[in-house]
Amino acid sequence: MTGADPRSRIPRTDQLLALPEVQGARNRLSDRVIRAVISQTQERARQSEIAPEEVQDAVIAALTERRATSLTPVLNATGVVIHTNLGRAPLSPAAREALLTASGYVDIELDLATGQRSKRGVATREALLAACPAAEDALVVNNGAAALVLATTALAAGREMIVSRGELVEIGAGFRLPDLMESTGARLREVGTTNRTHPADYVDAVGPQTAALLKIHPSNFWVSGFTSDVPLRELRVIADEHKLPLIMDVGSGLLTPDSALPDEPSLSEALEAGADVVIASGDKLLGGTQAGILLGRTESIQKLAKHPLARAVRADKLTLAALEATLVSGNTPVQRALHADPEKLRERAERLGAELGMPVVAHDGRVGGGGAPGVPLPGWAVRLPEQAASSLRRGQPAVLPRVHDGACLIDLRCIPQDDDAQVAAAIHAALGALN
Repeated sequence: MTGADPRSRIPRTDQLLALPEVQGARNRLSDRVIRAVISQTQERARQSEIAPEEVQDAVIAALTERRATSLTPVLNATGVVIHTNLGRAPLSPAAREALLTASGYVDIELDLATGQRSKRGVATREALLAACPAAEDALVVNNGAAALVLATTALAAGREMIVSRGELVEIGAGFRLPDLMESTGARLREVGTTNRTHPADYVDAVGPQTAALLKIHPSNFWVSGFTSDVPLRELRVIADEHKLPLIMDVGSGLLTPDSALPDEPSLSEALEAGADVVIASGDKLLGGTQAGILLGRTESIQKLAKHPLARAVRADKLTLAALEATLVSGNTPVQRALHADPEKLRERAERLGAELGMPVVAHDGRVGGGGAPGVPLPGWAVRLPEQAASSLRRGQPAVLPRVHDGACLIDLRCIPQDDDAQVAAAIHAALGALN
């Protein structure tokens, strides 16, 4: 007589749901997710991948490890400050706290004193104007591309915008700014050549269909050699002569000039040079959350704010709260990483290298995120075997190194010093896995 089918010993769903550990998981996970984990584990037992007696422990382990988000925190050891694949700028503690505050009911469009509806994002607008006094008005939308689309639509839909051929940029994931702008119904009138554009090129292109002059900072590449472009101040003169608005897309969101990035234009400089509208991203050199920032003259910004498209691209309460906190609190992780002392980076790298028995090499970090291309950020890195990179990426915590020239490089520029011990433990585990 054969024994009973072992599958009959698999715990029932109601028994597993009654476990205290499973009940506790309801604080983080929905009933649907919990039941799915239980069902998957029971199926593993039916397929003889685990014994029926292991189902309970497997369910508890799976629910303990399961988080409400699939996103995994990563320690950025690449030396690239604004890493697009890692979500660009890491937020400051103040911005993180603001996100928690804004996650509940907040007075985003309510005057608590009167009980009446109020304007959206007033505090964020005021923070932007305080941080950039050259601007008369400000508007925040959901990202930089949306800011450019809104400006193009409101100021030039159905007409022409004049732009230098050398400034027609392709951004990440194959998106091209010319395609983006032409999708609004505006027509681009390209002038000059790839390497040289002169004031006369703009003047000659102005006609009855011209709606605006546009200048785009090519923030993710540079052209050297026999080159020339037209400064904003000269474009302002041409715009005034023909009564045209002047739009400047600076891209990376640097509020004021930074000596570490001498060729990176700032919003303040662009406004002072005469731009009617200046466009930037909030999650790059500004060091905040994803947002599209529009600063400029009151008449131009209000025209954008009143356009129907502004509603479709408006920023949500989380963005507004985090951006305001970023501006008010000042010092951001991006700024600290950009201005990290090379000698202190060397000391940290040497301590880590000594603990691991691994060499330390000179290593230049980068700004990243389409900002200050080619500008080195002098620093140091611990050199590990290239094979360690995979284990580091898949470890706990996940560490993303730079793989270059047959080596796995650990650059501590973007890692808070308090996390050095975590990095060391992760590397010990990764090196151990190679043996």
